[in-house]
Amino acid sequence: MIKNMNHFKWLLGFVALLWAIEIINQVTGGSLRTYGLIPRHIDRLYGIFTAPILHGGLAHLLGNTIPLLVLGFLVSQTRSLLFVSLFVVIAGGLMVWFFGRANIHIGASGLIMGYWGFLLSYGWFTRSIRGILISIFTLLFYGGLIFTLLDFREHISFEGHIAGFISGVLCAWTLTKFMKQKTSTY
Repeated sequence: MIKNMNHFKWLLGFVALLWAIEIINQVTGGSLRTYGLIPRHIDRLYGIFTAPILHGGLAHLLGNTIPLLVLGFLVSQTRSLLFVSLFVVIAGGLMVWFFGRANIHIGASGLIMGYWGFLLSYGWFTRSIRGILISIFTLLFYGGLIFTLLDFREHISFEGHIAGFISGVLCAWTLTKFMKQKTSTY
């Protein structure tokens, strides 16, 4: 049974927004990319929220679309997709802002890596059959994402990938701890 279909509809709307923004970006000659995240610049803190919706071109966005939809769908089957998304965007964005190279960081790959980290660790933290199966499925079909944590090429925000992954794991831990506290009070 598919849970949280409304959350998946939100994800579809978010991906449609990403494509609309990239089309505008293409029409304006890539001018929107300047609104990405620039580490340690107070006046660019808004980049925490704008970086995930901006991309370096159609190929960049196309490469992010399918993993965003698949992993986002899996997240929607476990917990609140909106909560996990906001947690990863804010926590991961802050990590990049504090520790990232002084480049413009853009793209939804940090969010994708956050979903991946969340899904891989969710089964471990919940110890539920459903959670473990989702973690195993994620590892089997998206295990290759590990290599994006090790891709240090200059034009790739490896900081965003690593920060997203760490944020996803922290989010799974936080939600599981909250669920355990909530059930122990009843």
